[in-house]
Amino acid sequence: MTELPGVDDQTRDALEAEVFRRLVQHLRDRPDVQNIDLMNLADFCRNCLSNWLKDAADARGLPLTKEQSREAVYGMPYEEWKARHQKDASPEQQAAFAAAQAKH
Repeated sequence: MTELPGVDDQTRDALEAEVFRRLVQHLRDRPDVQNIDLMNLADFCRNCLSNWLKDAADARGLPLTKEQSREAVYGMPYEEWKARHQKDASPEQQAAFAAAQAKH
């Protein structure tokens, strides 16, 4: 990551944490945006964020379960979010996802 001029590491960490919180809140506010759409456009989704959060906790020896990290990102238990907001992926979405995965 490019350094921010005149910003020390502690302040950079605080800024990055605030950006993360805003991104998570933005995604919570937009449940109409499906994970598959995020994956197709940006190659990451809410599940990726929750996995990265768990990875960071694991690296620090913090006890965070996959379910807890997902709830921290989704703002509710994952299964509840899926029941409320997740729609079946269209054939077009599935094809775009498969094509993107084939490139990796």
